[in-house]
Amino acid sequence: MASGKEGGISTWNWVFVPFVVTLAVTIVRLLGELNRWSHFWFNPEPGGGFAPIGISWLVPFFGLYFGWKLARAGHPPAGALRQVLGSVGGMALLILGSALAAAAGLSLPWMEVVLAVVSIGGVYVAYRPWPMMGKIHLAYGMAARAPVALLMLFAIYGHWGTHYDVAPAGFPEMGPFAKWIFIGLLPQMTTWMVYTVTIGGLFAVGGAKLARPNPLPGEAQSIDVG
Repeated sequence: MASGKEGGISTWNWVFVPFVVTLAVTIVRLLGELNRWSHFWFNPEPGGGFAPIGISWLVPFFGLYFGWKLARAGHPPAGALRQVLGSVGGMALLILGSALAAAAGLSLPWMEVVLAVVSIGGVYVAYRPWPMMGKIHLAYGMAARAPVALLMLFAIYGHWGTHYDVAPAGFPEMGPFAKWIFIGLLPQMTTWMVYTVTIGGLFAVGGAKLARPNPLPGEAQSIDVG
């Protein structure tokens, strides 16, 4: 994960608290599924079934937070419309790639490979209009998703019966490590990066609008270490 400074911003300092919160939610989600708590709150089906307890819901909130903090530090987006279009374009690229892969009749494992490649382009499109926002969201995304990817490896080998190890319908039989590559490592570290940078970027624009347009003297330096 990036930890250097750019423009007076220490990326690790900015994403540390969101990372801790996200890790805590991941742990609670795992405990809920292992202990068979409420199916509504802790859905163990493939993909998680939009269960309310999940880290994907945190992205909009942290997007607002990062955008607000960036604007306060004197790094607002060069153009709000450009960032909105970049975020929408990045997500649209992922959706288009998914549709083309489905139309080509690719099976689930190879579709994940295509989506992983397309995701790189989607991240780039969303990153370009506001590079500092993209850098912070990428760092947060990696911090949030790397523990999940590792967790999925143990869950798959242990047959835990959670959404971390259950493959979607139609997924072919394969060894646990290959299964982890296709349903764990690739989606977590590529497709979910697009989601984090695009959705986070959209909400970051809103957060920037909520911030004071002109930071107080020295405010950027004080935020750097906070």
